[in-house]
Amino acid sequence: MMTRLEREQVSSDARSLGRDAWERLCANRMARIGGGLFIGIALLCLIGPFFVPHSHETTQLAYGAQAPSWTHWFGTDELGRDILVRTLIGGRISIGVGFAATVVALLIGVVYGMIAGYNGGRIEATMMRFVDTLYALPFTIIVILLTVLLGRSILLIFLAIGAVEWLTMARIVRGQTKALRKQTFIDAAIVGGVPTRRILGRHILPNLLSPVIVFTTLTIPAVILLESVISFLGLGVQPPMSSWGVLINEGAVKLDIYPWMLIFPALFFSLTIFAFNFVGDGLRDALDPKNSGEL
Repeated sequence: MMTRLEREQVSSDARSLGRDAWERLCANRMARIGGGLFIGIALLCLIGPFFVPHSHETTQLAYGAQAPSWTHWFGTDELGRDILVRTLIGGRISIGVGFAATVVALLIGVVYGMIAGYNGGRIEATMMRFVDTLYALPFTIIVILLTVLLGRSILLIFLAIGAVEWLTMARIVRGQTKALRKQTFIDAAIVGGVPTRRILGRHILPNLLSPVIVFTTLTIPAVILLESVISFLGLGVQPPMSSWGVLINEGAVKLDIYPWMLIFPALFFSLTIFAFNFVGDGLRDALDPKNSGEL
């Protein structure tokens, strides 16, 4: 048992490490730019449609496709729908899918990886062979099959994408858990009769936060990209809703005639991907123990 003084020292060290990581992250210019850019895009997609005097569902066939103007800043599509409001609504869907599917992948991957890494032996070998088998299959094909079998609702898209994005997370967590399993404080907890569930939750999971957080920030853009691919193939979000993948698909078909239908959704999509990658790189450097002495 730790004394009160020792617990206070551990708590102080944890706060110090967290503060140092935060300062290093804030000192990273590209991470700041990426974070600010994503927050700006997310807020624009969230509240922007309320200030645009057009609906993403309203069609004006007589108006048709028009180039950007003061009335329609991003132009309109062939059905007369405003591209700006469709891009913002599409951002809600794409970013929402990115976060929700990443949460699903995070929960499955962390639990699966901890169980495999902690138990070791045949249990680990069997569990990781299953992961290797799924790795051998094309991710996009699996998601497409799940989407066709389960349906095309937004909720099922979350589950389908999350069901294949957890594999890398499981491998990372499994490797980190195996390393922690060999530490003396884990052996002491086992000898002391601490239940396995508590060891995983109180001793191993907190030590996995750094790699999990970093990988999560890199998984979100990958999920958004995968959702865009599915929507590009016509298996994602269905009309009248839209996502960036749907808009890019529509714009790519009419690129030669109506280039603005592709340019603006693709710009929002690309900026979001870059923003997440900058933040992920910044978090990786900030949480790297080798940089603990740098400010």
